[in-house]
Amino acid sequence: MKGKSLRAREALIFERSTPGTVGYQLPAFDVEPVDPAKTLGAELVRGEIADLPEVSEVEVVRHFHRLSQWNYAVDEGLYPLGSCTMKYNPRINEELARLSGFAQVHPLQPESEVQGALRLMWELEQALIGITGMARVTLQPAAGAHGELAGMLMIRKALEDRGEGRRTVLIPDSAHGTNPASAVFAGFKVKEIASTSAGTLDVDALRRELESGDVAALMITVPNTLGVFEPEIAKAAAMLHEKGAFLYMDGANLNAFVGVASPGKMGADALHINLHKTFSTPHGGGGPGAGPVAVSRLLEPYLPVPVVEKRQGVFTLDYDRPKSIGKVRSFYGNFGIMVRALAYILSLGRNGLKAMTEAAVLNANYLRRALAEHYHLPYQSPTLHEVVFDDSRQKPFGVSNIDIAKRLLDYGFHAPTVSFPLIVHGALMIEPTDSESLAELEAFVEAMKAIAQEARENPELLKTAPHTTPVRRLDEVRAARQPILRWYPQGAESP
Repeated sequence: MKGKSLRAREALIFERSTPGTVGYQLPAFDVEPVDPAKTLGAELVRGEIADLPEVSEVEVVRHFHRLSQWNYAVDEGLYPLGSCTMKYNPRINEELARLSGFAQVHPLQPESEVQGALRLMWELEQALIGITGMARVTLQPAAGAHGELAGMLMIRKALEDRGEGRRTVLIPDSAHGTNPASAVFAGFKVKEIASTSAGTLDVDALRRELESGDVAALMITVPNTLGVFEPEIAKAAAMLHEKGAFLYMDGANLNAFVGVASPGKMGADALHINLHKTFSTPHGGGGPGAGPVAVSRLLEPYLPVPVVEKRQGVFTLDYDRPKSIGKVRSFYGNFGIMVRALAYILSLGRNGLKAMTEAAVLNANYLRRALAEHYHLPYQSPTLHEVVFDDSRQKPFGVSNIDIAKRLLDYGFHAPTVSFPLIVHGALMIEPTDSESLAELEAFVEAMKAIAQEARENPELLKTAPHTTPVRRLDEVRAARQPILRWYPQGAESP
């Protein structure tokens, strides 16, 4: 008898279909049946959907449960996806977000009926103001990149109010890929600035660019995608402001200095915050998310409408803001994510947030120290929340960063981010976050050391990895360019 593995390849639900099987049992009609086409009109009635799977309830439940076991999740172990900050989501956040007073509130209810929800949004804004040292915050953007776009639109509107047509946005080559895209969407042109040998902003290059008089803003990630803090960010801000330009700070890595340093004191004019990264709301596989944008006094008039105000103890939505860039999201943003973020902030408090930051930085530096003997560290600058190695020590054996990432799956760990940032060839970007215990970090280190040894002694083992997963190595280029997204019955031809 052939055994069955819980990690065996799973047939599609369509392929499990047995004609005549149903997963439900409905009571008999207690009214006379009618012809839908006659009652509703034939134009409103669709025909039968061909080839729907015919399966029982238990087959459906077991199929999707087995599929769920194929996923690697942050609840399973270390998820070192650099720059994505896959940290643990405390369950208390989920419990609070599911309270009926939050989960069932409707965006069209009158303000008088949703004072609690408005108060939560106002308190979250106040918390983010305290954390960032900025003047005001909009909670509307639905993701980090959406926040970038909102911030750049505010900068554009401010420049137009000054009668200035500046169109150049400077972006270091270590930036997140969304930065140039957001700037272009906002109507700017992008000019890249090469990083220094330390992996940081080249302030002399910035000074030269500012002489053109066309620079609208510098868009920079702090700490940058090498996990390195920009030591001259305040100096850069002063240079920009002296020339009438703005400093846009990508706050995707805010978890590296929450409670320790303030973007407002660094001179930022706009800063988006990925709530899911810093404040532990779930990564939703594309949504919902939240990318609030904090702004300086200069940009406050241009915030999207509405903003929540507190007047004489009553919370209200203020739409009367004539310089606003308008709405950037339907209603008020993803409210459930706001609930989770505020729950996290309040449960940790000021000292807890600082401790979170310190743990994230400590964990990244532990990995740096433990792995530096086995993997090449292209930049020697101090590490904050993530560390970037490359595969140059494994390349002589024909092993690349992709091979290392795939082999990690056999050791029970999700792969780190690979081939990013773009300024590091063969990059392995590792972010352990604050969530991990010493035991989990040590297990990851042992796995990485073993893989480094395998690369020297048996490189073919890595080049053919993974070996223990239900799906082996994919042709990722073909999967991206020629995806098969629809199933057809055997013998049927696709259109």
